[in-house]
Amino acid sequence: MKISIITATYNSASTLGDTLDSILRQTYQDYEVIIQDGMSTDDTLAIARSYESRFDGRLKIFSEKDDGLYDAMNRGISHATGDVIGILNSDDFYADNEVLQIIHDTMATEQVDCIYGNLKYVRHNDTSKVTRTWTGSQFVPGAFQHGWHPAHPTFYAKRECFSKYGGFDTSFAVSADFELMLRFIEKHRITNKYIDHCLVMMREGGESNGKLSNIIKGNRNIMRAFRKNGISVSMFYPVKRLLPKVIDRLRNTIHS
Repeated sequence: MKISIITATYNSASTLGDTLDSILRQTYQDYEVIIQDGMSTDDTLAIARSYESRFDGRLKIFSEKDDGLYDAMNRGISHATGDVIGILNSDDFYADNEVLQIIHDTMATEQVDCIYGNLKYVRHNDTSKVTRTWTGSQFVPGAFQHGWHPAHPTFYAKRECFSKYGGFDTSFAVSADFELMLRFIEKHRITNKYIDHCLVMMREGGESNGKLSNIIKGNRNIMRAFRKNGISVSMFYPVKRLLPKVIDRLRNTIHS
C-alpha cells in the first residue's frame, strides 16, 4: 500500500526541514512525498531540493503559481500515485517514527476508506511545548452536526475517494478541509476508523486557527458547507463546535 504525502509550501524555509526529517524517520517506507510549492521567494525550494537524494526518488517537487493553500493541495493530489493520500503541512511533523506504519496497518486490517487520529498543538518556536491536545473519537452518523470532526492533518483517505467525490472546494477558503471531510464521511459515508494515537504535531498559528477573523470566517463557511451538502444543522452549531476547544485550551493553560 503506497501512501502519498502532500506538502503544500510557500516561503516555508524555516519549518520545512522538520517536516521532511519526520518523514525520513518513518519505519514504513512505501510512500511518496509531493511538495507543491506556490513559487516561494525564500529558500524553500533550495531546502526541498537538498533533500531529494535522501528520499531515493520518492520526493517530487512542483513549483507553480496557485490560488491558495487548498488549490495547492488539489494540485498535489493530482500528481499523487499512491493508494492512500494524506496532507502533511509544511509547518507540521509526524509525532513519532511509526505513524505511516500505523496508518498502513489500520487501513489494511480494518479495510476502511479513511483513517484519522489524535493531534498535538505545539508552540511555533518551541515544538517541545505542547499547548493543546486534540483527542478524536470514532465517527457515528450525525456526529458532524454535533460539533464533531476529525483533525484534518491526521486524515488519510484512499485516492479513489478523491476521484469519486472530488477534492477541496476552494470557495470555502479556510474551511475547505472541513467541507471535504463532511462530504466524504457524513454525506457519502465512506468507511472510516479512528486511531487512538497521536499522529501529527502541529505548530500553532495555522491558516484556520491562527487569527480570530479566520475563525469567524471559518465558522461561516462551515455553516455553508452543511447547506452545500444538504445536511441540516442547528444555528447553535458554532457554539457546539468551539466550546470544547475553548475548554480544552483553558485546561492546557492551567496545567502549563
